[in-house]
Amino acid sequence: MRGFDRRLLTYARSTRAFLIASVAVQAFQAVLIVVQALLIATIIVQAFTEGATLQDVMPRIVQLAVVFGLRALTAFVAEWLAHRTAATAMSELRMVAWRHMMGMGPAWLANQRTGELAQLLVRGIGGLEAYYARYLPQLVLAVVVPLIVGVAILTQDLLAAVIVALTVPLIPVFMILVGWVSQSRVDRQWRWLSVLGNHFLDVVEGLPTLKAFNRAQHQVGQIRRVGDEHRHATMGVLRITFLSALVLELLSTLSVALIAVSIGVRLVHGDMTLMAGLSVLIMAPEVYLPLRMVGQHFHAAAEGADAADRVFSIMAQEPPATGTDELVTADADLSLRDVTLAYGDEPVVTGLSATIPAGRITVINGPSGAGKTTVLNALLGFLPPRNGEVLIGGQDLAHVDVRQWWAHLAWVPQSPQLLPTTLRENLTLGLDADVRDVLAQTRLAPWVAQLPDGLDTVVGEGGRPVSVGQARRIALARALLRNARVLMLDEPTAGVDPESEAAIIDVLREVDATVVVVGHRSAINAIADHTVNVGVVV
Repeated sequence: MRGFDRRLLTYARSTRAFLIASVAVQAFQAVLIVVQALLIATIIVQAFTEGATLQDVMPRIVQLAVVFGLRALTAFVAEWLAHRTAATAMSELRMVAWRHMMGMGPAWLANQRTGELAQLLVRGIGGLEAYYARYLPQLVLAVVVPLIVGVAILTQDLLAAVIVALTVPLIPVFMILVGWVSQSRVDRQWRWLSVLGNHFLDVVEGLPTLKAFNRAQHQVGQIRRVGDEHRHATMGVLRITFLSALVLELLSTLSVALIAVSIGVRLVHGDMTLMAGLSVLIMAPEVYLPLRMVGQHFHAAAEGADAADRVFSIMAQEPPATGTDELVTADADLSLRDVTLAYGDEPVVTGLSATIPAGRITVINGPSGAGKTTVLNALLGFLPPRNGEVLIGGQDLAHVDVRQWWAHLAWVPQSPQLLPTTLRENLTLGLDADVRDVLAQTRLAPWVAQLPDGLDTVVGEGGRPVSVGQARRIALARALLRNARVLMLDEPTAGVDPESEAAIIDVLREVDATVVVVGHRSAINAIADHTVNVGVVV
């Protein structure tokens, strides 16, 4: 973790105004500290050396009460500013990161661990609250307060100011040393948290299969083991945090003690006035307090800042490039010319050339792992070719605004997802459309009629269980609602029952669009007007 990360301010622009306001509030608070010290010293000197009565010092006491009230008010304002900054900054950063991840495209998302991305956006960025609300304001305070109070000490006693100037830099030095030690512990904690999140999500998603094969109980021990590792890593971070707080506390205490001894010796010999000595002695701890608190809040913010580093590493990746040309037409043949496709450095498909005729059913065939889904991703515009061209009626997709191409597409992925909402909203996805025709086409109408609330029945996570075949037909129905000119499907009949397979095949036969299907089942191949072979020599 860096002591000050400009990226956390760059991606959360609204924090700048709050930070400026925070500096002003903290500077005023530092001035109040000096005034408070001088008032307390004045009251003590007047009462014990000048024999002043309560009535004599009452004006100073009233002034001191006003200073206390102002300090309480500025502390409240500073706290409000800090939490307002944190809430706004985390919201902005979360939205920027989410938009960037979505902009990377489905092909990139498919190769990421869902649990880790969810942890980064929710728990990771949420951990930045301590950074914005505690660490960042304290960092400002650690600069402003020692400077203002140090100048005030200099006006009272040169020797004490020299001691402060020599000892204050030691605290940041020790903070850096402790930070180097704690960084590996924080990395380990986050690594185990990511593993725990991914593993738990995989177990929840695969729980029906685990129950079917009587393996659910085995996962209890696995989750417990990963949880224990995360607990040990967290306790290691806390141990370092407490030890570092002890080191900084000891260093500041010794520094204040050194100032106190020098003041005491000079008071005994009459080389210093009581007013100056008391003022310096009261102000000296205030110089070191903000620096100690920076160290404490540094560790509290370490987890969130470490997660932010991972978010920024993702945001540093360039999203797939897209063109700006207008799409001439979607009712045209699709062509692949000597296309090479790759994820990272390893090519998946090399030198593929093929034509997909418009208005016909084209099946992409090939053995498992040959790159059929990769070819579909290239046709969808999710994965730009490493070499070669993807053409729409002779127009290079790389030069076309891909959003215009998507406007003519309907896509059914290999593992369609249902939202935890009503069946109607799962079908329409926000469109104002009549779903009766697509329910009849996909043979879902009888099943919907048997549901307790019909189309208003909640399905998906936490809702009514849906079979694989029903989920695929729901995904196909919502694709049909788009009335797209090109329909692309990835293994639409994989793992479905005969009834669902027959319904899907009938829809593909009747749909008035260019249909591109990834699949190798005999029922799919039987309806193909054209075949593209990937990974085999024909």
